Parts: sequence; C-alpha cells; structure tokens
Amino acid sequence: MFIQTEQTPNPATLKFLPGRAVMASGTADFPTAEGAQRSPLALRLFGVEGVAGVFLGTDFITVTKAADKDWHLLKPGLLGVIMEHFTSGRPVIEETAGAADASSPEDSEIVAQIRELIDTRVRPAVAQDGGDIIFRRYEDGVVYLHMQGSCSGCPSSTATLKAGIENMLRHYVPEVVEVRAEM
Repeated sequence: MFIQTEQTPNPATLKFLPGRAVMASGTADFPTAEGAQRSPLALRLFGVEGVAGVFLGTDFITVTKAADKDWHLLKPGLLGVIMEHFTSGRPVIEETAGAADASSPEDSEIVAQIRELIDTRVRPAVAQDGGDIIFRRYEDGVVYLHMQGSCSGCPSSTATLKAGIENMLRHYVPEVVEVRAEM
C-alpha cells in the first residue's frame, strides 16, 4: 500500500491519500480524541503523540498537529497507523443508528440555492486542500458555515470565506449579504 501525502494551505495540517475510499459518503470531523469514539481509525491516529485533530474525507485523511510538534517526527507514525488500519480490514467508522441530515423539507428556495452552490462549487475545491465546509444556517442575509479539516484554523480561511465564498454567493444569490464562520 502506497500512501501519498500533500501539504495543505494550513501548515498545521497534512493530507494523507491512501489510494482507496476512506468514507463511503460524507465526511467526519474529530477535533478531539474524546469525540472520535465512533472511528477506530481516528482513535488510533490520536494515539500518536502530537495529533490535535483528524478529519476524514471520501478519499483522504487530514491530520492536524499540535503547535509544538514537527511533521518530520509525526509523519512516519501516522503513515504506519494508516497502513496498518487499512490492511487490517477494520471499519473507518462504526455505523450508528439515526445519523441525522441537517437539511429539512422546510428549506426555503434561498437555502436550497445556497446549499447547491456550496455542494457543487465550494466543497470540491476545499476537499482538494484536505478540508470541508458545512452549511449551518441562513438568517437575515447571513450564511453561517462551519469549517472542518485543514480549513479549521487555516490562516487563509478568512480570505477564503470573504473573497471567495461570500463573493460567489452574493453573485448568484442576491439575498446573501455576508458569510460568517461558525464553530
């Protein structure tokens, strides 16, 4: 098994490409080890000293390191954990009943347009950098988005939100006046 690594715009994160599917659909964000109980892979990655966050995408894993750690020391251990996990055949995520979708039938036409633009134009682009952006809500002209993976804490995330996503949404959906990050 050959695992590629890529740098991301966030110097505290590194993107690992195992050359196979990681998540069958969707993404999973684990900003802490305590929240990673449903993912055997994320738990094992948090077992490597210096790991501060794990994000799972469709075909990649993004790991965030603690500020006082160096990639050249962390990377070999992380590669070993990822390789061992995939060769063992264990699941990446243990399925839980009742996983809720944030969308609802009451979504307005504006929200539907916003979701469509984010899903088709924004999410694929940020996935290339090892992250994801999730629509939270729309109220009074403001779109609230949650940034995950390498996007969370990235020095350029504010520019991405304002210069990229906000301008695009305002162009296609005139009712949008602002985009804000939400934790």
